Amino acid sequence: MSYDLVIKNGMVVDGSGAPRYRADVGVKDGKIAAIGRLNSAAKETIDAEGHVVSPGFVDGHTHMDAQVFWDPIGTSSCFHGVTSVVMGNCGFTLAPCREKEADLVFRNLERAEDINRDAMLAGIKWRWETFPQFLDVLDALPKGINYSGYIGHSALRTYVMGERAFAEKAGEDDLKAMTHHVREAIRAGAIGFSSTRSPNHETSDDRPVASRLASWSELQTIVRTMGELGAGILEMAGEPTGAPDPARAAKYYTDLKDLAVETGRPITFGMFATRSMPGAWRPCMDIVEQGVREGARMFVQVHSRALSVLLSFETATPFDKREVWRDVRALPLAQQKKALQDPETRAKLIAAANRPHDGKKAIGTEPRPPEWDHVFILDKMAGPHRTVAEVARERGVDPVALVIDLAVERDMKLFLIQPIANEDQEQALALMRHPQSVVTFSDAGAHVTQIMDNSLQTHLLSHWVRDKQAFTLEQAVRRLTYETATSWGFHDRGLLREGMAADFAIFDPKTIGPAMPEVVSDLPAGAKRLKQTATGMLATVVNGQTLLRNNQPTGNLPGRLLRGRVPA
Repeated sequence: MSYDLVIKNGMVVDGSGAPRYRADVGVKDGKIAAIGRLNSAAKETIDAEGHVVSPGFVDGHTHMDAQVFWDPIGTSSCFHGVTSVVMGNCGFTLAPCREKEADLVFRNLERAEDINRDAMLAGIKWRWETFPQFLDVLDALPKGINYSGYIGHSALRTYVMGERAFAEKAGEDDLKAMTHHVREAIRAGAIGFSSTRSPNHETSDDRPVASRLASWSELQTIVRTMGELGAGILEMAGEPTGAPDPARAAKYYTDLKDLAVETGRPITFGMFATRSMPGAWRPCMDIVEQGVREGARMFVQVHSRALSVLLSFETATPFDKREVWRDVRALPLAQQKKALQDPETRAKLIAAANRPHDGKKAIGTEPRPPEWDHVFILDKMAGPHRTVAEVARERGVDPVALVIDLAVERDMKLFLIQPIANEDQEQALALMRHPQSVVTFSDAGAHVTQIMDNSLQTHLLSHWVRDKQAFTLEQAVRRLTYETATSWGFHDRGLLREGMAADFAIFDPKTIGPAMPEVVSDLPAGAKRLKQTATGMLATVVNGQTLLRNNQPTGNLPGRLLRGRVPA
């Protein structure tokens, strides 16, 4: 047999957790055709000597719904070996929606997910109304990686209820219309239904996003609709967990558990540990385990590191809306640098930053008033990182003065890390090791100037496998491939087996890791975003075609829409 692609001399880590072995992999028509020692001719050959050949990584929590219209290869996820993503999380989707009402969905996305309105207006050519029509548009778009998506609760409510969605409970006719559109979406290939009840999700005009106005019975009715179809996953961004109200958290997760048992539909949500409530996640996980014993399918999305806001003068600082700072931050970056070097302006900036915060409360991944003992200087990706407070004490200066000085010293190319969850890495490790967890939750496509978590996969491989040896390579690859693919029903992906889809991440285990982030202005309308590549990635292959070689695009666009399936 002649092959379209042969990957030679690699160390196969097949996604199952079984021990690695040396083999070649042959690909034909987008599928794995053979694994072994291969001598047949191929149109393309990749020499993977010294590299691991694994299934492509699957990311179950992204917001690439808008990005897919202007970035076909799926950066920065593709740089980190991701070949398939699930988008439309947390109830935020672009469909169903009439073009004339696009502002309703933009309002849900703009603040809650930090997706620039001007970029969406410039970058999205609207040619759908219903969710099945949206899927058909996605199917036709050029794509580098594979995409699947939920129908989102907030978009669904605004489509059915208009402005009432931001202020009212749904009436009987509203609910009938919503369940109709959910049935239509699931039958057309939506992976499920997503929603949010999180106080971190507000509109650009400081109101709760539309799904937060929904009653619990509204959510139940929609999930029961998926239960009747025997298809669809419920993804939830939840209410606060644990202290100061553990009874509320227990009721919320018990209600989710009971809904999963009743409907037979899988339910998934994210879980973090926090410095303020370090053990609050454990009782929640106990309820998940109880649900599994009762027959529920529940899996919890966890992260491979701290969830951290990236602060910088190129994007945002915690002081941008304060007096003096407002005027300086409105200047071009080079002029900001000159202002920081002016002694009088510098003194005013320090004084303003040290006054008590009296502005709007930060939510989600927005910068918040800093505790300098818990803000770190990002001068290299591998930790440990020193705190601003520690270095300021060494220099004998105020922490704000240090931040200004470091920015000037580095020509304004300064990143600070402000962790807001998973601060304790032992807690993060315990979450990853939990049998009901899946390692995902990059939020790729959202929070584009606030966080850079597209690299959680390469962080797992560099930090937790190579540096800490907390997982074997086989265990970590299984977490990123087979477990995520299986959880979301991508049963032809996530393993290296003959007949499976030919998605591969090919990397050097000795050097794999995230590169330093950078700020670029490559979104439509010139909007900014954070971008991050990886070290040690030889190639990313999607459906049998090489998408990237050494993090450089090949020009191939082999990605597909992965539609969910309804049983016959």
